[in-house]
Amino acid sequence: MDAWTRSDVEAAHREAGSLYHEFLRVPALSCGLYVLEAGAADPQSPHAEDEIYHVLGGRAVITVAGEERPVAAGDTVYVAAGVHHRFHSIEERLELLVLFAPAESA
Repeated sequence: MDAWTRSDVEAAHREAGSLYHEFLRVPALSCGLYVLEAGAADPQSPHAEDEIYHVLGGRAVITVAGEERPVAAGDTVYVAAGVHHRFHSIEERLELLVLFAPAESA
């Protein structure tokens, strides 16, 4: 069994020193922690994979294909492969569990 505690994932994210830290990769999916500080700009571009964001903490707005929606802890957003999306108006440190299917291209 592979299993992670949130504290272990957060520690690995801090150690990696990047916005996104992947902690699981198998052919069918990959999973990571994405963190954006309050007021930060989200540098993402569309991905070749379907994607799910689950908000672990924070508040922001996400725009997906021109449609805006506020997000906060407990919210989940699906973004289809190739669709333009971006978080903005980040009011509180945004912590996101991100799942790609299939695994994100390296």
